[in-house]
Amino acid sequence: MSRYVGPSCRLCRREATKLFLKGTKCLTEKCPVERRPYAPGQHGQTGGRPRKASEYSKQLREKQKVKRIYGLTERQFRNTFDAVTREPGVKGTNLLIALESRLDNIVHRMGFAASRKAARQLIAHGHVEVNGRRVDVPAYRVLPGEEVRMAPASRELVAVKLAQEAASRGQPVAWLSVDADKAAGRMVERPTREAIPINAQEQLIVELYSK
Repeated sequence: MSRYVGPSCRLCRREATKLFLKGTKCLTEKCPVERRPYAPGQHGQTGGRPRKASEYSKQLREKQKVKRIYGLTERQFRNTFDAVTREPGVKGTNLLIALESRLDNIVHRMGFAASRKAARQLIAHGHVEVNGRRVDVPAYRVLPGEEVRMAPASRELVAVKLAQEAASRGQPVAWLSVDADKAAGRMVERPTREAIPINAQEQLIVELYSK
């Protein structure tokens, strides 16, 4: 399955919640979820009487929501789930921790990119280093203690500066330590479920994939 390349805001409207795929636009009055709070398409606003969602529908929508938040394809998402099922602990929590530990998510969380999509572009173009070594794989799983930083020649990129300015107005996650002046940061500990700011019912995803 190829990666979705259509309008990002359409995905947010389909899930009836903000997925924060467009960076700072999601925080303004221009956000389509605020202006058009109904599903996209010709039946979104006039689809008639709403039907009660089945258990499968709830599970599917939750999976789609989380998959779209992190910008993964179905195969990437399923492979991540299959990998964490072999780890000890709660499957749903392990899934979110694995997604949060991806390099593209870390770069976004540290404020070096306005969105995970923008973070993937920076990584793919060689602008990001892990422990002083260039890593161009967005799916690279960052471990506690590892340093993530923008390459010296990339710290003055306009996109990076704008992202840092926007991030300075937000609340950083507790399991990351960031030095904005050096455009560098470190995962200080493995994130816990309580420290992951994602509104998700991950158990529904586990139930969907366990069928």
